[in-house]
Amino acid sequence: MKLNIVMVEPEIPQNTGNIARTCAITGAKLHLVYPLGFKIDDKYLKRAGLDYWDKLEIEEHDSIQKFLDKYKPEENNMFFATTKAKQCYTDVDFEKFKDEDVFVLFGKETKGLPEDLLKKYIEKTIRIPMRPVLRSLNLSNSVCIIAYEILRQVGFEGLEGESEYFTN
Repeated sequence: MKLNIVMVEPEIPQNTGNIARTCAITGAKLHLVYPLGFKIDDKYLKRAGLDYWDKLEIEEHDSIQKFLDKYKPEENNMFFATTKAKQCYTDVDFEKFKDEDVFVLFGKETKGLPEDLLKKYIEKTIRIPMRPVLRSLNLSNSVCIIAYEILRQVGFEGLEGESEYFTN
């Protein structure tokens, strides 16, 4: 499986840096959809991503529409992460996409994904359960939770399954 993490108009460089690090560690491809709330050479972005930038597959898109035109949701396994979804992210059987690309879109920190996009693809929206009295988790934490559930369902394919730390 090729996991694709799609950040639509992220605003906080540290979040995007952390997400880039998660993508590098897991082998997921990172898509950045403009406009960004920071410059790509932002020192906080680079610092949060540490020295993983050269180990990261990254693709930039001028707009959400250009991304959707290139990677058509109707033709791809595409999911939209939002607090407004009825379906929990663990309810999706990602294992059936084991030999295919999977895209998970995340919106900007202050507003999430555009409402019209969520309504159009409502059956492909997923959420992380949380208490109703609070707004949401940190964006980079949300990406990590969903990415690792997808990878868990496919047996962490391509990732080290066991540490050799104590075997020496």
